[in-house]
Amino acid sequence: MDYYQDSKVDEIVERDDGYISTGRSLTYESYLSDYKDWPSLEKAAIKFARGRVLDVGCGAGRHALYLQKKGFKVLGIDNSPLAVRVSKLRGVKKARVLPFEKVATLAPTKFGTILMLGHNFGLFGSLKKAKRLLKILRRLSTPEAVIIATIRDPYKTTSQTHKNYHKWNRRRGRMGGQIRMRVRHGKLASPWFDYLFVSQEELKQLIAGTGWKVKKFINDRGNPSYGVVLEKF
Repeated sequence: MDYYQDSKVDEIVERDDGYISTGRSLTYESYLSDYKDWPSLEKAAIKFARGRVLDVGCGAGRHALYLQKKGFKVLGIDNSPLAVRVSKLRGVKKARVLPFEKVATLAPTKFGTILMLGHNFGLFGSLKKAKRLLKILRRLSTPEAVIIATIRDPYKTTSQTHKNYHKWNRRRGRMGGQIRMRVRHGKLASPWFDYLFVSQEELKQLIAGTGWKVKKFINDRGNPSYGVVLEKF
């Protein structure tokens, strides 16, 4: 909301090993940018959208707005009331406050596209949670449905701090890229939550047994992030 109102603020991300990152331009790019300023991976991935769209973690609604203009029916969900309010102020027709964990309550509505751009594949959180939610999404989607997501490969890094974190995660029985984090702004802090980054090989293992398979990987040379389109079988 502060960015929408032109306040000059930084988004601070705190990880459970004490690592802290901050960025102003990142928040603009993540939430408020127009299609022309999107990462190339997102531009390529969104072309696979079909049918009624569920925008998971819709934020300020940039993906929903783009698809609306293309004639798609879109429902945006987010666990942040202010994010949903901003998305509506910007023109998203249908958006509601709903944590991803409660997505099953959208039944019996069926979706042709589950959209998880902006690295929102991370909202799956963990291996166990991902498998459970992927099965729910299968029931909530049409026979020809797709999941469209962008993901960061956590292992494509030169940072020893990040590499050490991956090792620490594995010693705790977690996936290497299973980030425990919270977001801070001013005096506010979110609850601690898990956000999941996986390699393409880990992704294949994660979706096994869920009724989804990889239709296409979208790669951008030199970019640690990648896109993926999943389809039902």
